[in-house]
Amino acid sequence: MGLYGNFLLDSGVVHVSDAGGWDVIPTKEIQMDTSWMARGNCATHPPSTFFPSDGVGVEIARHVCDGCPVQSKCLEYALRNRIDHGVWGGCSERQRRRILKARRAEALAS
Repeated sequence: MGLYGNFLLDSGVVHVSDAGGWDVIPTKEIQMDTSWMARGNCATHPPSTFFPSDGVGVEIARHVCDGCPVQSKCLEYALRNRIDHGVWGGCSERQRRRILKARRAEALAS
């Protein structure tokens, strides 16, 4: 068992932390295909580029993401896996939180 950010791995299940508590997801439901990452514009940049400490750094990372062939896949990966840090798919942490909040609101409305 181990705690990794918002994930707690424990014998065949992943517990995902959210503001409302922990959700349990059987690991067989989690798809971790990351082969697409090698095709991203980010593959030729140091990882630190995508984990900036200020707004200027976020803009630099977004610029790298512009026109990336796997940008939408990258963003969806970050959203699905609740990645809290860094720029993924051209979106900052704050933007991803807003997207998730809008998706939850949409799901509740339908």
